[in-house]
Amino acid sequence: MADGRLTMDTIEPEVRAVGFADVLVAQARLRAHLVPTPVHHAARFGCWLKLENLQRTGSYKVRGALNALLAARERGDRRAIVAASAGNHAQGLAWAAWRLGVRAITVMPRSAPATKVAGVAHWGATVRLHGDTYDETKAFAAALAAQHDWRLLPAFDDPDVIAGQGTVGLELAALAPDVVLVPIGGGGLAAGVALALKSLRGARARRVRVIGAQVEGADAMARVLRGEDAARDPAPTLADGVRVKEPGRLTRRVLAELLDDLVIVREAELRETLVRLALEEHVIAEGAGALALAAGRRVAGRRKCAVVSGGNVDAAVLARLLADVRPRPPRRPRRRAREGDGEAAPAAVSPAFHPSVSTRPLPEETPA
Repeated sequence: MADGRLTMDTIEPEVRAVGFADVLVAQARLRAHLVPTPVHHAARFGCWLKLENLQRTGSYKVRGALNALLAARERGDRRAIVAASAGNHAQGLAWAAWRLGVRAITVMPRSAPATKVAGVAHWGATVRLHGDTYDETKAFAAALAAQHDWRLLPAFDDPDVIAGQGTVGLELAALAPDVVLVPIGGGGLAAGVALALKSLRGARARRVRVIGAQVEGADAMARVLRGEDAARDPAPTLADGVRVKEPGRLTRRVLAELLDDLVIVREAELRETLVRLALEEHVIAEGAGALALAAGRRVAGRRKCAVVSGGNVDAAVLARLLADVRPRPPRRPRRRAREGDGEAAPAAVSPAFHPSVSTRPLPEETPA
C-alpha cells in the first residue's frame, strides 16, 4: 500500500502491466455501449454514492468484460470465452458476449445466488455450476479452457478487465471527491479506480485518497498487502461477490503502489448498512455493493464517495434482512457551512453533459 509495506518490486515481474492509457482506451471502446452511472448524495450517511447497481446487468463487472471482448476482437481473437464467477462477472460477460455475438461459457459456484444464475442464462450464456468457492470454480474453468482451446477471461486479474473497471474512476473525477471507497475481492475494481484517479492531471487531479473495503474473514487482499503469503479459505459472508481466497497478482501489484488504506468491516455492520440503504436511500444493493459504504462510516472526508458495486441480491435474502435487522437511527442532518459543498452534483456528472458520452440512444436489447 501507500505506506510501503509491499512494493512493486516484491511482486512477480512477469505479470503483464496495465496503465492509465489502457483506461482511456477502454473508455473510448465502451462509449458506444454503456453510459455513465449516476451519483447520489446519501445525506443520512454523509456520503456520495456511485450507483453501479444501475449499470447493465446490475453491476460494474460488465465494463471489464465488455472491454476485454472488444480488445480481443481488435486483436483478431474470435475464440469462445469461458470465465469463473460468483455471479456478476458471469452476467457481465454474458451480456457482452450476446452484444458482440461471441459464445460464452460461465462457471459459477453451486452457492451462487439464484438471481445471478438466472441473469446469466437470460443472455444466452452456458452456465456450469461447480465447486463451493470462487477458487474451486476458477480451477474448473481453467481446465475447460485448456481442454477446448477456449479463452479464459479472469474476473479481475486481467489488464483489459482492470482497464474497463477503471472507467468508474474516470466518471468519478467530475465529482471531485477527496475520498473514494471501493470494495475489494480480487481487486480489479479498486485497481482500476485507483489507477484512473491517481493518474489524472490538471484541474481534475485534486488530491484523492482511494480506500479499499473488505469484510472480516474474507480479507485476502489485506493480508497479502501486509506481507502474509499463506492463503486461507474465506469465511461465509453476505458479500459473496468479494469472497476470494487468493487475490489477483496484477491487482495486488497496482494496489501495493496506489491504495491509500484498507478498512475491514464487521459482518453486522455490512448487514445494517445494506438495510439502511434500502430503507433510507431506496437503493437496493447486494452485500458487496454495500461494503464500501459500510467502511465509509469509519473514514473522514469532506466529499466522500462510496462505489455501490452491484445490486443483484436475492429477493429472499433481502426480505430476511429487512425482517431481521433493526438499524440504528440515522444521524441528524448538518447544515453545510459553505455553498458548493451541497447535494447538487457537478453538471459534468450527468450523462447529458459528460464530454465522453454519446447522446444517441442505444439499440433495443432483447436477447434472441
